[in-house]
Amino acid sequence: MTQTRLSAEVLRDETRLPRIPEANTVVIFGASGDLTARKLVPALYELSAQRRLPLEFAVVGVARTKLDHDEFRKKLRDSLNEYHPDRVSEDVWKSFSKNIFYLPGDFGEAGMYRELKNFLKELDRKCGTEGNRVFYMASSPSFFSTIVEGLGEAGMSVGENGGWARLVVEKPFGRDLMSARGLNADIRQYFGERQIYRIDHYLGKETVQNIMALRFANGIFEPVWNDHYVDHVQITVAESIGIDARGAFYEEAGALRDIVQNHLMQVLCLTAMEPPVAFDAESVREEKVKVLKAVHRFSEDEVRKFAVRGQYARGWVWGEGVRGYREEEGVLPGSTTETYVALKLFIDNWRWAGVPFYVRAGKRLPKRATEIAIQFKPTPHKLFAEAETEGLKPNVLVVRIQPEEGVSLKIGAKVPGAGFKVRSVNMDLLYGTAFLEEVPDAYQRLLLDLMLGDPTLFIRADETEMAWEVLDPVLRAWVGKVEIPLYPAGSWGPEQAEDLLLGDGRRWRRP
Repeated sequence: MTQTRLSAEVLRDETRLPRIPEANTVVIFGASGDLTARKLVPALYELSAQRRLPLEFAVVGVARTKLDHDEFRKKLRDSLNEYHPDRVSEDVWKSFSKNIFYLPGDFGEAGMYRELKNFLKELDRKCGTEGNRVFYMASSPSFFSTIVEGLGEAGMSVGENGGWARLVVEKPFGRDLMSARGLNADIRQYFGERQIYRIDHYLGKETVQNIMALRFANGIFEPVWNDHYVDHVQITVAESIGIDARGAFYEEAGALRDIVQNHLMQVLCLTAMEPPVAFDAESVREEKVKVLKAVHRFSEDEVRKFAVRGQYARGWVWGEGVRGYREEEGVLPGSTTETYVALKLFIDNWRWAGVPFYVRAGKRLPKRATEIAIQFKPTPHKLFAEAETEGLKPNVLVVRIQPEEGVSLKIGAKVPGAGFKVRSVNMDLLYGTAFLEEVPDAYQRLLLDLMLGDPTLFIRADETEMAWEVLDPVLRAWVGKVEIPLYPAGSWGPEQAEDLLLGDGRRWRRP
């Protein structure tokens, strides 16, 4: 083999190797909370087990809880044992945990940030982390601006000795349009937009990313992905669980802020966007912004025609009696907080003119299911007799995001036998059986991209604000309403949600 050919082979092999991030320290604010123990540290542990982390790597937890380094490590290990009992290797944990540290402190005290800065410099010397910092705000959103100011005033909005600094902002991104703009302005006082990573874990899910692969890697779908062939689109985020112990949080948030403004709007963008010129951060995010610009803005007076809310009452889920929302811990007895939202949206552009996008999200529904269903228009001419096509339904392409990740296409096919009957059948692709690989947790992908400096799957400032522009009239119209439709736990939501589609001659799917 010649030297030229050998070099080419080596280059091809190197491109297949996974990229390893630069040396860095991940600082987690709110490290004593549930998100750190259940999602962030397990994801970092898995990346360590897969050898996707640099050797020069450290984690520093920051919270008000009084813990030392060993107590913090034990807390994280106990959590791994509880939620991932079959995934923990003693050797991997020993290697990973030796560089986990904890710093107790009050987010509002300037002295804490000075102490943190000095501690990170010490870690640079001890662990070789080269002044590169990830600051992950896993705290209550009420502390976001305080933390940013503390970092900025302490001079930590830039990396140490030529290193980089990146800021991760967990959802929710504000409570409404005004607060989202205010939060973005607060952050940009100290961090540039290229340093800011607004995270929505839905964008790290394999099946959400597969929406783009399905559309843009297959020549058969994009030509029919428009108003000429699509009758309507349904996007569903259904959960069978209630609010658990999050009553106080949910009273402040509600389903519109908790699910619709972020998860649902992001999935809508990926479903409806134009093909980007390249699969890079700015190209993909620019096309998502164009979708949000085109979503029809309805007035407060129009909200009742395009939006439905509801709240779960007592009922039955999987054969078990469950209490209503107002009986949950931390919920006011007369609460009008929504646990269900359904919207009818329109995208005013050439591709989607006149095609309704029905989106819904709810708690205490019959099952857990997140999916996108693209229903196509019926054939223009009925070739077969009505008796031969009884039960035949329009073609539907369904992307299932959870729990059974996959893609399904409903088509018409002849029933075997001497007669001629056509009925609907499903062609299914299940990720688990097709690829024989375990689907990684969304946070693994997003944390790795973060450390690599790839913002493609993160949200830009204008995306957050435009999503709020769409939903702000709904929030304002619902403020002060003393009544809210109730739906029994275990049902598919209030009757008004069914009427939203029945008025158009359509029905909600049952996933």
